[in-house]
Formats: sequence, C-alpha cells, structure tokens
Amino acid sequence: MTDYKLKNCRIPGQDGLTDIVVESGVFSRVIPEAARSDTVSEPSRHFDMKGLLISPPFVDAHFHLDSVLTRIPNASGTLREGIDNWGVYKATKLGVEDVVTRVDEYCERAVSQGLLAVRSHVDVSDPALRGVEGLLHIREKWKDRIDIQLVAFPQDGFFGTPETEAQLLKALDMGVDVVGGIPHNERTLELGWRSLERLMDIAENRGLLVDIHCDESDDPHSRHVEVLAEETRRRGLAGRVAASHITATAMMDPYYLHRKLIPLMAGAGLAVIVNPLINIHLGGHFHHPSPRAMAPIKDFIAAGLDVACAQDCNEDPWYPLGNADMFDVARMAAHIAHMMGTSELETMFGAVTSTAARIMNLDDYGIEAGNPADFVVFEAPSVLEALRIGAARKAVVKRGKILFGSLE
Repeated sequence: MTDYKLKNCRIPGQDGLTDIVVESGVFSRVIPEAARSDTVSEPSRHFDMKGLLISPPFVDAHFHLDSVLTRIPNASGTLREGIDNWGVYKATKLGVEDVVTRVDEYCERAVSQGLLAVRSHVDVSDPALRGVEGLLHIREKWKDRIDIQLVAFPQDGFFGTPETEAQLLKALDMGVDVVGGIPHNERTLELGWRSLERLMDIAENRGLLVDIHCDESDDPHSRHVEVLAEETRRRGLAGRVAASHITATAMMDPYYLHRKLIPLMAGAGLAVIVNPLINIHLGGHFHHPSPRAMAPIKDFIAAGLDVACAQDCNEDPWYPLGNADMFDVARMAAHIAHMMGTSELETMFGAVTSTAARIMNLDDYGIEAGNPADFVVFEAPSVLEALRIGAARKAVVKRGKILFGSLE
C-alpha cells in the first residue's frame, strides 16, 4: 500500500489542517485546508487523521552504533572510564557478528520510535575495523528502513598510533561517509590542532562531510572548536562541518565565549550537535556544585547556528539507559537550556528532526511534494502536546510503506 490520502493532518510549523496525498511512495501533494478541492483526482484509499500531528521522522545526528547494547558498567560515571572500558571490550569481545546482532536489535527499537535516520560514529582505532565491517553490513541491510550515515572516528586519537591514519583512510575507502576526530583526546594540544588540519585535508580532498568530537571536557581552556571553526572558514566548508559535544563551552569565560568564539563559529557556518542526556551525565564531576555540562545551545541558536540534539549512546560504556526515544533528548535539552517558551520547544523538536537532517545533509527530507513519503503519526494534536506527553507513535512510515503501527 503506497497510494493513499491522509486527511485532516497537523504538520509542524503550519497553521490549520492539511491533507497529504501519497503516491508510489512519494508525497505527491500537500494540500492546506484552504486549498482543498473535490475536482482533483485522488487515491481511493483515505485515512482521517482527525487532527493528529504528522511529522517527518526523527533524526539522531550523533550516535555510536558499534557500542550500543554492550551494557558495560561504568562505576564512576565518567567519560574516561567509559573510554577505558570500551578499550577492554574492543580487545576481548568486539566482533563483526557481535556488532550486527546488537545493532539489529537496536534498529528494531529505533523504527518503533519513529527514528529513521542515524549518524553513527564508528571506531577506526581497531586495526581489524570490525565495527566498520559490521556497520557497513547493517547500513545495507536496513537501507529501506533507516538511513544510516557512518563517521570514521579515531576514538583513541588520530595520532594514537602510527597506523590510525591508514585505518581511517581504509574505512573511508570501504564506504564510510564522514570524517571524524577527537582532538582533545590527543596527547598534546599541538597534536590536537594538527589532527584537525589533517582530518580537514582528508575531508576536503575527498569531498566529504566532517563531524568532530570536540572539547568534550570540563576544561574551559579546551578550545579546539576555535581551530575547527577557522579551518572551516578558511576552506569554505560552511554547512559541511559539525562540532559535536563541545561541553567545554559550558565552562568558558563569558567574554571569550560571546565576543570571540560564537561569532567565529557563526561566521564559519559551523553546525553544533549536543548530546544532553550523556553530556550532563558524564560532565561536571570535577566541579562543585556540578554545572550544566552541556553547550549553551540557546546562545548558539540566537547567533544563527544550526544546533541538533542527539542521543550519543544507549546501554553502553558511557550511558546505562536509553530507548531510542528522541522525545527524551529534546525534553532534556529544553530543560537544561532554558528553552521552554512555545516557539523554543518547537525549536527543540526541530533539533531532533529538521535541523538534524539539515546538518546531516539529508536530501529530500520533509513533508513536501516530491519528497519520499517518510513520516510519523503521533497520538497528539501538536508539537507541544507531543513533547509534553512523549506521544505514542500511531504509525511509522518509510517511502509510503508502514513499518510500525497503523493508519487506521
């Protein structure tokens, strides 16, 4: 069933009711209430949505599928222990079949929540690239249900071993989509800067997007994002580069943050991806009272930066919770960032849908004529109500086909 009409829908950002016609898995027409006509030929199958919210699918712009559902305890609740524990898992348990089995389970969960696009970092510090091989298999297996974008991520540092660059390049040759890095995890400040320059060289030469774990620290002097912004501006890569986490900005001197860094980022066209659930869990352990260990997204948005909110982790060495529900992410971000105004809550919903899709450079995303008919029907009449109650998913649809629930 790929030809039908959805009547009396509520669409984010639009007033009044809208009818949506789906034909051959594509939105063929999106009809505001005022433009309805009985003279236009339509599919014979109709579904009355009775004012329910119909949205493009959730998008998780920052995740780690290779470690998902490993359920490795982290007694201290710190980033450092998580990295160390993941290193032990890589050395003793990680395998291609292991990755595929865990990620299959997670993807089933994601589809049921209306999460149909994921950017996943995959650790290329493993010489055997087992995570890469497993996630390439998953990307192909799930391509008709979830759009998976993979980031070559050197978890142990680009300069962690002499072989890491070759492993990263091999992962890109195998089909990984995006160049990643972690400059604050290099052994020295200078190595962090050098890693960014080399990674940006690679991305520029290959025409790839960039997504950097950047300044994921409580240290206000961790300022690699400044270098990332300048490299983005210098190379003319606006709209192609994202800084993920940047929790150090929560600790920075306000004068530096507002008078230098944010204008530098905005002028470069740098995007930001924050991970509110994980950031506030892993950050702030060395400060009393513990601060909001999350980047000041309200200030970034006010400056015109694209800001997405993402999960980062589910049941892995860094985070023991998570259920693929992007409502949890948006609501946590709204609380921490003081984004509780009506329009601000709608912005937070966009941070896990449309803005996240834009940062990922997803083509043909959104409820517009000519785009693939990818959407979620929520048991709520508005974005505000859906966020308030964490609305159930009545139906999850990909290219016109129902993956979960029902339109009846």
